Amino acid sequence: MNYKIIDNFLPKDQFKYLEEQMLGDSVEWSYNSYITYSDGTLNSDLYNYQFTHTFFWKGQSRSKWIGTIDPILQKLNPSAIVRIKANLQPKTEQIITHEYHLDHNHFDGKIAIFYINTNDGYTIFEDGTKIDSVANRLVIFDGNILHTGTSCTDQKVRCVINFMFYQWTNDKL
Repeated sequence: MNYKIIDNFLPKDQFKYLEEQMLGDSVEWSYNSYITYSDGTLNSDLYNYQFTHTFFWKGQSRSKWIGTIDPILQKLNPSAIVRIKANLQPKTEQIITHEYHLDHNHFDGKIAIFYINTNDGYTIFEDGTKIDSVANRLVIFDGNILHTGTSCTDQKVRCVINFMFYQWTNDKL
């Protein structure tokens, strides 16, 4: 698999501000009645839901909080942004693994997942590789790689920001 993990992605002060905004009472969250569906039918599992905050979609900013993720965008240096969305999943009694999925079918760009808080949840790739949820960690991978996430059991929530973007052809992040 082609993916890259970068720990301590942001300087501590920038990360602390972002973490406070995302896990505080400022950012508005929307209820989504599903997380993933793999075959066109919704998974009816009781835990197949999350809260989301869309920063960017369909060519424009969708959030007054877009500035809070500028430090990440500056380091990613995308040639084009497709979508930026934060996911917030409440704690469950045991780890719930969701369905493998692509963030968008036929997407040949990059996906980056930025982890807001450390918890016992994780991201899993189709080859079985597991990336632990560690605060201020970023993982980048090709948009055509099946992956999934989980809930967590040791924190109130698991929070990540998902970036879909295109890289400049000579960029080596």
